[in-house]
Amino acid sequence: MSDASLLGTEAAAALLKAAAAGGHTIAPLRDRLRHADQDGAYAVQEANTCAWLAEGRRLVGRKIGLTSLAVQAQLGVDQPDFGMLFADMAVGDGEPVALGRLIQPKVEAEVALVIGRDLTHERHTYADLIRATEYVLPAIEIVDSRIENWNIRFVDTVADNASSGLFVLGGQPRRLQDVDLTACAMEMRRGEEVVSRGNGRACLGSPLNAAVWLADVMVRCGRPLLAGDIVLTGALGPMVSVRPGERFDVSVEGLGSVTALFA
Repeated sequence: MSDASLLGTEAAAALLKAAAAGGHTIAPLRDRLRHADQDGAYAVQEANTCAWLAEGRRLVGRKIGLTSLAVQAQLGVDQPDFGMLFADMAVGDGEPVALGRLIQPKVEAEVALVIGRDLTHERHTYADLIRATEYVLPAIEIVDSRIENWNIRFVDTVADNASSGLFVLGGQPRRLQDVDLTACAMEMRRGEEVVSRGNGRACLGSPLNAAVWLADVMVRCGRPLLAGDIVLTGALGPMVSVRPGERFDVSVEGLGSVTALFA
């Protein structure tokens, strides 16, 4: 494919935006993008972020993906990625989710941090994140992909807003000092069946490691984490595909439970 026939940033962003709006998938972008590298992929994501903000969507946080070393190896990268969370992506605990809002959803259990202070330093420490975290919640991220059959590599998922879909937060906040985020055990059930298990160590060794990484990267990108932002820190265990009518209950030691219900 000649360089002239490859997709530029705006064209690739428009394809993904149309797919999200129309509920359909597109072919992978990695072989069709003129700048098929990390910077090019994030440029596509940022183009759609700006377009959605201009349309009135409210940015309420970030999600961290690729926090599993095994998944990083599978996609040929050595770092996580990030995507944007908008207010219209939030679903109430146990609120039925219409599958028509999604294309090919999967669920994963996570720890969510809610930030109470702006994080604007070039380099952040554990202490910065501990001081800035107002409270912690169990969460279910409902991931989705506009790339057909989840045939993704790093460029595809980053351009596609890190394969974001929706998210569910638990309703009982905990103070960070009352929870061991590294050792906390997670169990996800689909009905009576346990479909995913893990703990905080599955997320870059600790969800706080992921949060420090994100805080630094967001400053470099010009979108620092601010008071009130939600941070989905990354999966605590394997993700699970969703079928109509299913209910997923997640419990995280020390944090309580949260439920995703699909209509």
